[in-house]
Amino acid sequence: MYLHHVAAYLPATVVANDHFTRLNGLSSDWIIERTGIRERRRAAPGENANTMAIAATEQVLREAPAVPAAAIDLIVGATYTPHDTIVTLAHAVQHALGVADIPVVSISSACSSLLNAVEIVQGYFALGKARRALIITSEHNTAYNNEQDTVAGHLWGDGAAALLLTADKLAETDLRIDEVITAGAATVGKATTAVTLKPLDRDIVMPHGRDVFQYACQYMTQVTEQVLKRHQLTVQDLAYLIPHQANKRISDVVLRNTGLAPERLVSNVERLGNTGCAGAAIGLADTLPRLQPHDRVVVTVFGGGYSYGAMLLTRE
Repeated sequence: MYLHHVAAYLPATVVANDHFTRLNGLSSDWIIERTGIRERRRAAPGENANTMAIAATEQVLREAPAVPAAAIDLIVGATYTPHDTIVTLAHAVQHALGVADIPVVSISSACSSLLNAVEIVQGYFALGKARRALIITSEHNTAYNNEQDTVAGHLWGDGAAALLLTADKLAETDLRIDEVITAGAATVGKATTAVTLKPLDRDIVMPHGRDVFQYACQYMTQVTEQVLKRHQLTVQDLAYLIPHQANKRISDVVLRNTGLAPERLVSNVERLGNTGCAGAAIGLADTLPRLQPHDRVVVTVFGGGYSYGAMLLTRE
């Protein structure tokens, strides 16, 4: 299975840290010290998880003409901030593309949904039910976020990314998906209460940030080392590591734990905030043009409910 292309969509509105200084007294320096975040994007009125998903899809198709919309035979959508829980972002994308009578699936496993979506595509490909798949990750965090919350209200940003996956190699720049490992760790720590979003409350709450920090560092390190070991590789064999973009301090701990050189860490949390399951995909879109033949990349994720995973990619 191959990753043919990735493209991202970001809303135009930039919200800098001084917005929260004016709103609730949090200094920019304090936010940067604790999270690394300097600014984030906010969807405009009329934008939502579905519209951003469609925009990312249109972008990836413009940039990858080898896979026209009519050739797509599977759509998988991923979000925990849906605009509509019935007409999901995957349905919205299918409608926008006008591609009928193909499987359309939506998934939510918090910020790790990207890799679970890849596993869904693996299953369809393995069963011979699809050969050209579209994965869309899209988060409209600001629709649910309480900016007055001084614990977590300053963390969140909006954005989307679209990935084209194919059963065969279409271009020299394609990345081979060597392996995806995912799991849930809902039995440890405060997994079921540390980060919650109850739609009727319309509020993302993180009462146990220290617990999230501890287990995010632990599991992203562990699963990164696991996927490398299974392929007889070390972290020195990686061109880039792309972690879930939740907090720069978490990424830095994973960097130290694995022994990866700092210049090989991909981070966008400074300018985008936490964009949920779209964050690592946006990072992959930014990294794709820099990859050279034989480069390897690991994407590692961790989400609320304490789901986690890692994916190993190789440019042949």
